[in-house]
Amino acid sequence: MTDSTVLLEAVAEVARLAGAEALRHFRAGVAVEYKGDGSPVTIADRSAEETARRWIAARFPGDAILGEEFGFEGKAEGRRWLIDPIDGTKSFVAGAPLWGTLVAVVEGEEVLAGAIDCAAAGERVAAARGAGAWCNGVRCRVSTVASLSSATVLTTEERFLERPRRREAWRTLAAHARVVRTWGDCFGYLLVASGRADVMVDDRMNPWDSACLFPIIEEAGGTLTDWKGRRTAFGGDTIATNGVLGPSVRAILGDPA
Repeated sequence: MTDSTVLLEAVAEVARLAGAEALRHFRAGVAVEYKGDGSPVTIADRSAEETARRWIAARFPGDAILGEEFGFEGKAEGRRWLIDPIDGTKSFVAGAPLWGTLVAVVEGEEVLAGAIDCAAAGERVAAARGAGAWCNGVRCRVSTVASLSSATVLTTEERFLERPRRREAWRTLAAHARVVRTWGDCFGYLLVASGRADVMVDDRMNPWDSACLFPIIEEAGGTLTDWKGRRTAFGGDTIATNGVLGPSVRAILGDPA
């Protein structure tokens, strides 16, 4: 197997295992705590990340790990794994299935492979450089929708667009779209990669939120940039499109302050 194939299988497996661990606690009445930034966290977040860390450490002992709940472990240089055990904890806490476990493997600024496991929804997408994007074991592609007037456009939550000019830019984009929904967090990007939505945007993204998206969207034939139009997984915000719509979307959103 090539390195890309190995990493593709690895991110899919660790995301599956960690997602299954989170799913054990879903709709089970777990206690909710709140971090300093007001975001919720539960035992499910922590136990899922611990599951992922154990798996990675056992099979890739020389690699570093950065996770949302337990921070950085390992050498600063070299390859590292990024983990978001539950992306969409608010949905998780509410009993809604639109949450997922995110895993990425990164070397420098290059994302080698990434996976999203939406365990409650029964959906998983994984990709690696040169190895394609695969949704539920089947090669997936973005849509061919070429007009915003025919497009399904998603964001996580409009009120997360904290800067007024960005909020107005989003509303302009939404006004051009056929369908606008907040099927947000990682689930929206899974829908873009598998051709069931055409655009997904977010105003705030941590590295463990965004890293896995880069190979998933690009290997599915789409484009992922930040709001400045830079081809990066680490811009702090994201615009994912089916590729055809990318120029039109970025022309509307631009980079309003």
